[in-house]
Amino acid sequence: MRIAIVSDTHRSDKYINVARNYIKNADILIHLGDNTDDVEKLTKGFEGEVYSVSGNCDYGSKMPSEQIIELGDKRIFITHGHNYGVKYSLNNIYYRGKELNADIVLFGHTHEALVLEEDGIIFMNPGSISLPRGTSRSIGYIEINDEIDAYLKKVED
Repeated sequence: MRIAIVSDTHRSDKYINVARNYIKNADILIHLGDNTDDVEKLTKGFEGEVYSVSGNCDYGSKMPSEQIIELGDKRIFITHGHNYGVKYSLNNIYYRGKELNADIVLFGHTHEALVLEEDGIIFMNPGSISLPRGTSRSIGYIEINDEIDAYLKKVED
């Protein structure tokens, strides 16, 4: 199973259209907020499952601010991250992931791409396809087979 993860698209039609080419072969797309209005454009023609959460720029959104997705025996916690102070520390989101027995924690908000593993939990921030900070434009991928493979892919204009 291949999961594509995007965050912080911020209504950039140019990069939303670019990202569509990168997600088309995924089974699942997860959008981590800012802006949830972009999900409809991003998924035009996409045939897989779609999950989304709201971010700090999603005023009045009806999307939840966080979700747990269960895929087989794997638990994925998705959130934008602003409610956990991820710009300053990963401590709060780490403890929330532990509390939820998550195998994978996905978040955005910082616009900085990151993949790390701590105490058996994979943490990923896919960065931003429209306004990256300190890194290239990127999308995250998770492949779940017998093992979990989490990685980032640079998005080319």
